[in-house]
Amino acid sequence: MAKSMPKRFKHRKVQKGSLRGNATRGNTVAFGEFGVQTLEAGWITARQIEACRVAATRGAPGARVTIRIFPHKPITSIPAETRMGKGKGEPEYWAATIKPGTVLFELGGVSEAVAKLAMNRVAHKLPVKVRLVARRTR
Repeated sequence: MAKSMPKRFKHRKVQKGSLRGNATRGNTVAFGEFGVQTLEAGWITARQIEACRVAATRGAPGARVTIRIFPHKPITSIPAETRMGKGKGEPEYWAATIKPGTVLFELGGVSEAVAKLAMNRVAHKLPVKVRLVARRTR
């Protein structure tokens, strides 16, 4: 498993930030027929994204799986039993920031029943509530 993180970055440590409002971009199914859309805000780690990718490819063999999020945010932590002060901790893992309405994963080339089963497996790996959405046909 290749570690999912940016190849290069401007700042090694970033501030927490806030996750207010709904997603205005990346909130519709664009590449497949079915997708998983979040209903709440949060952080999704690179490991969780990889676990979802594996669950989707195994749950729907032969389907096109598209990952619509990427972990750009380094999350830091200070070691256990360390005294107060001495600055910010070292980066522990990478996470993607998620707002309500963001489409996380998409599936193409499968029936709705297969997509529903596969996306249900994906939903169990995620730390946020999600729903299955279909592409809007014109």
